[in-house]
Amino acid sequence: MVERPAGGPGASGAASGGEGEEALDRPLPEGVRRRVVALTADAFGALTVAELPLPLRQYARFTPSRRAKFAGNAMAAALESDAVFRQRIAGKVREAQPEVADALERGTPPAAADPLDIAAAAYVLRPDGWSKLVAAAGEEAQRVRAERAGEETERELTRLREELARARADARADADRVRAELDAARKENDALQRKLRSALSDVKRGAATVRKAEAALESERSRAASEKAAADSELRRLKARIGESEAALETSRRAAREGRSVEDMRVRLLLDTVLDAAQGLRRELALPPAGVRPADTVEAVEPGRMTPKDVANRALSETDPALLDQLLALPQAHLVVDGYNVTKTGYPTMPLDKQRLRLLGGLAVLAAQTGAEMTCVFDGAELAAPVLLAPPRGVRVLFSKPGVTADELIRQLVRAEPPGRPVVVVSTDREVADGVAKAGARPVASALLLKRLARV
Repeated sequence: MVERPAGGPGASGAASGGEGEEALDRPLPEGVRRRVVALTADAFGALTVAELPLPLRQYARFTPSRRAKFAGNAMAAALESDAVFRQRIAGKVREAQPEVADALERGTPPAAADPLDIAAAAYVLRPDGWSKLVAAAGEEAQRVRAERAGEETERELTRLREELARARADARADADRVRAELDAARKENDALQRKLRSALSDVKRGAATVRKAEAALESERSRAASEKAAADSELRRLKARIGESEAALETSRRAAREGRSVEDMRVRLLLDTVLDAAQGLRRELALPPAGVRPADTVEAVEPGRMTPKDVANRALSETDPALLDQLLALPQAHLVVDGYNVTKTGYPTMPLDKQRLRLLGGLAVLAAQTGAEMTCVFDGAELAAPVLLAPPRGVRVLFSKPGVTADELIRQLVRAEPPGRPVVVVSTDREVADGVAKAGARPVASALLLKRLARV
C-alpha cells in the first residue's frame, strides 16, 4: 500500500490554508467533539514533546483519560488551528485504524461503524467530504437523542399513568375507609347520646335523692336539738347531785382524819426506818452521788451547738471551703472521704500511689487542725497487690474488700454511726451523695475538699 500523507486528501490544503479547504458551517456536534478529543488523547502519547504545540506540552506525561479531562479544550483548539499538529494526529490515527482510514478515503465508510466514531475520524483525517460526514453524524446523534427522549417520554408517561391508576385506587380505598370510619363514628355518637340521656336521668334521680336526704337531715337536726335540751336538763340535775355528794364526802374525810392520826404515826415511823436503812447502805457501799439524770439520755440539740442542718442554712456557698470548716467544727464530727473520687478530680494524671499519698498527707494536716475524726476509703478493686501504706496520724485508711465497692463501704460507715452524730461524706458521685443523705449524713463535693486542702 502506498503511504498517504498524514491528514489524507485535504490535509495539504489545511496546512497551507488554501481557498478550497472544506469547513463546517456550524459548531462541531458535542458527541463528535468528545470522540475527537478521545482520539487525540490516545494518539497524543505517540508524539514527542517537540512535535506537540506549546500549550499541550505540559500534558505530555498525562494518561489518555487525564488528557481528555484536563486538556480537552486545548487539544480541540489545537486540532482546529494547527494543521501540522492535526496531520501528526491523523497519521497516528491512520496507523491505529487503517481500515477506517482507507474506507473514509474511498468515500465508503463502514455501515456497521458508530456514526460518531466515523465522524471523529473524518474530522481528524480530513478526507474529501469530511464535513458532510461530520454533519451527518451530528444529525444522526440528534436523531438518536430525539428517539431516546421519545422513549424516555413514553416510559415517563407510562409510569405517570401507572402512578395515576395507583393514586385512584388509593383514593378509592381511602374513601371507603373514611366512609367506614364515618359509619363507626355515627354509631359511636348514637351510643354516646344514649349514655348521655341515661346519665341525665341518673342525675335527676340523684337530685331527688339529695332532696330527700336534706329533708331527713333537717328532721334529724330537730330531733337532735330536742334531745340536747333534754340532756342539758339531765346534766344540771346530775351536777346538783354531784354537789351534794362532794359535800357529804368532805364531811366523811374530816371524820376519817380525826380517826386516822394513830395510823399516820405508825406509817411515819416505818418510813423513817426505811430512810435510815437506805442511808446506812449508801455509806456501806460508798455510792457516789448520781451524776447522770434521765433527761441526759434524751438526744437533742443543746443551746449554742450547731447541727448539719444549721450549717446548711448558713449563707455560705456549696463551693466555699469555709463551709467544710464549719461542718468539721461540729462536736464529734466524722469526715468520710471517697478517696479515688477526690484524687481523680484533683490530680488524675498522677499514679495511684502518688494520688493516695498526696491526699492522705493533706487529710493528716486537716485532722490536726480540726481534731475531727477522718476516714479515707479507697476502692480495693483497682489494687493489683496489697498496699504497703502506713496511715498518717489522725486518718483511718480503708480499702473495700473483693466484691464490695468503695461506695458501698462508705454507706456501711454512715449506717454504723449513731443517729444525730455529724457525718460529712466527700464525694462527687450523685448516687453516693443521695444514699448517704437519706442515712442522715451531709454530702459535699470533692472540689470543696480540694479547695480546703489547697489552704493547708
